[in-house]
Amino acid sequence: MIFTAYADGWLQSPVRLMRCAFGTAGVVPGGAKREGDGATPAGLWALRRLLWREDRAEPPRTRLPMRRLEPDDGWCDAPGDLAYNRPVRLPYGASAEALWRDDRLYDLLVVLGYNDDPVVAGAGSAIFLHLARPDFGPTQGCVALGAADLLHVLELARPGDSLRVDAAARRRQA
Repeated sequence: MIFTAYADGWLQSPVRLMRCAFGTAGVVPGGAKREGDGATPAGLWALRRLLWREDRAEPPRTRLPMRRLEPDDGWCDAPGDLAYNRPVRLPYGASAEALWRDDRLYDLLVVLGYNDDPVVAGAGSAIFLHLARPDFGPTQGCVALGAADLLHVLELARPGDSLRVDAAARRRQA
């Protein structure tokens, strides 16, 4: 199954249209994405696995592989490091994003298959599907959904499913 997120801020599942948020720089072609640019890469990205905060939520219903987040979980965003765009344990010797956050955005976090096979240094890291801010403010390059909508996607998702980020706006149904 493919879920499609359109550049005008809508994500389509087989049965529901949902509001979503993208990076501060909007959606760019996948090959144009660069580390730290704030852009969400367009393309077809596998839903790799779910990470969730067990202290804040029950494990959601999903068939995706999943594991609990731990307070020392991080994601390396240093292009010159061997662990670039990979999970790491904090503290880490190079730049890394903390996945255990106070703002609840990563309480449910789906790792997307962007720049991971193979990893290209500087092409962007830590591209996730996660919870949106209450005002659907921009992300740093991820795709974000409201809690009920992300739970809906997780319940439908199966191993092998993908998220398509489309640089075009959604075509309106007549």
